[in-house]
Order: sequence, then structure tokens, then C-alpha cells
Amino acid sequence: MLPFFYVFYRFGRAVAISLKDPQFKALLSLIVVVLVSGTVFYHFNENWSWLNSLYFSVTTLTTVSFGDLTPHSAGSKIFTIFYLLIGIGILISFITYIAEHSIKEQVGKSFLPWRNGTKNESSAL
Repeated sequence: MLPFFYVFYRFGRAVAISLKDPQFKALLSLIVVVLVSGTVFYHFNENWSWLNSLYFSVTTLTTVSFGDLTPHSAGSKIFTIFYLLIGIGILISFITYIAEHSIKEQVGKSFLPWRNGTKNESSAL
């Protein structure tokens, strides 16, 4: 269970360190803009609640899309097509940026610092 929480700790630390970088701030701002624009659009165009609109925006961009909410109007369907094409690219860039910085921070360190042994130790789980 400890490794599970350690991964989230490392993710949070990578985000906190990255907040000093202008490129990271730009990507984070773009994600916020994309999520807000999708939420506002679906709220007013599909008459969904704010929470349902945000939920649909997030599940759409992460390509989870459970299918419980679907756009019904032609305008919403067209918006969703462009929303996906633009939003997924931005989200992938953001995740890639965080992963690269997290890896750079961990170079030469053991992935699980509480384990004994060398950093190149491999174990079967």
C-alpha cells in the first residue's frame, strides 16, 4: 500500500516543482481553459448541471466516456469532435511534461527509497 501513496507523493512533488516553469504553467492554463470551455458549453447547450458538464468534459478528454451522458444536438456533437481533437493533444502534452520531469528528478534514485539494495535491483512481484 505504501508504494501506491508514494506514487501520488512523487506526482504532487513533480507538479509543485514544475509550477516554477513557464511551459508547465502554460500547459496547466490550457487544460483549465479547455475544461472550463467544455463545461460552460455543455451546461448551456445541453442544459446539463455544472457538475455533469464538468464530468462529461473530463471523461471525454481522458477517453473514458462511460456513455451515461451523450450530446444530443448537432452543434454539441460537432463541438465534441473538435473538443476531443484539441483537448486530448493538450492533455497528453501535460502528462508527458509531468512524467519527463518526474523521471529527471528520480535519475540515480531508487524508485522505492525504503527498500534495501541497489537502484538497479529488479524483483519479481
